[in-house]
Amino acid sequence: MAVIGFIGLGHMGGPMSANLVKGGHTVRGFDLAPAALEDAAKRGVTTVSSIAEAVAGAEAVITMLPSGKHVLTAYDEILPAATPGALLIDSSTADVADARAAHQRAEEAGFGSIDAPVSGGTAGAEAGTLTFMVGGSETDFQWAEGLLEPAARKVIHCGGAGHGQVTKMCNNLILGASMIAVGEAFVLGERLGLSHQALYDVASISTGQCWALTTNCPVPDLVETSRANHDYEPGFASALMLKDLKLALSAAEQSGTDTEIGKLATELYARFNEEGGGDQDFGAIIKSIRTHSTP
Repeated sequence: MAVIGFIGLGHMGGPMSANLVKGGHTVRGFDLAPAALEDAAKRGVTTVSSIAEAVAGAEAVITMLPSGKHVLTAYDEILPAATPGALLIDSSTADVADARAAHQRAEEAGFGSIDAPVSGGTAGAEAGTLTFMVGGSETDFQWAEGLLEPAARKVIHCGGAGHGQVTKMCNNLILGASMIAVGEAFVLGERLGLSHQALYDVASISTGQCWALTTNCPVPDLVETSRANHDYEPGFASALMLKDLKLALSAAEQSGTDTEIGKLATELYARFNEEGGGDQDFGAIIKSIRTHSTP
């Protein structure tokens, strides 16, 4: 078991760090928010008052922060204070360029590093069933795989530096677009007199089957795990979906990739965020579809 420094103890980082403690690791955690520190301490994390204190003597350092820019800023404090030979694991969702910049800075400072964004939302973080998408060397991946196991269902090596982030943005492009399609289908069905249950019973075992339907269905009372059952309290907030779609759209533009569905999905989530839906689960976009349907 390892000593792990954990930077960022919010909705994802808090339960992730707690699961690492349950798995036998010693976790020293830091966050700027006092409430996050208090909650993490209740979960068994040793909370500290600075990044430097969290990473000193740690065999691995995990960052779970809002963006790549936050990660690079944190590295200003992490790199001088971290123990030589420590592995740096960034599980934030970041721009590919920022992820590769973090790898370069770590390498120049003599540290191994991986970008390891996650899929599974807050429910997966709480249950320890996240999928980690890893970019970095095979050696660093193998080291990280064992460390992350208590928080993970799968830890998958996706390629070199930045490829974890590439995988995450491609996955969420699929997810965002499919949730919109599922929402449109339910609204179309209900406006034509079809029951939600009938549509679900058919689509969930037919060619329309997808995660957005069978795990996070945007209509309540059909799927036990759906956030629609809890008034769309976010497992994965619409604001975060918009962020990820914008990252995918930016990467598509830079690479010359034609992603027309991605552009439209980004526009629709931007509209929903402007309507005040940013702090609701991304499945709540079905509300916007209803709002913009003609009477």
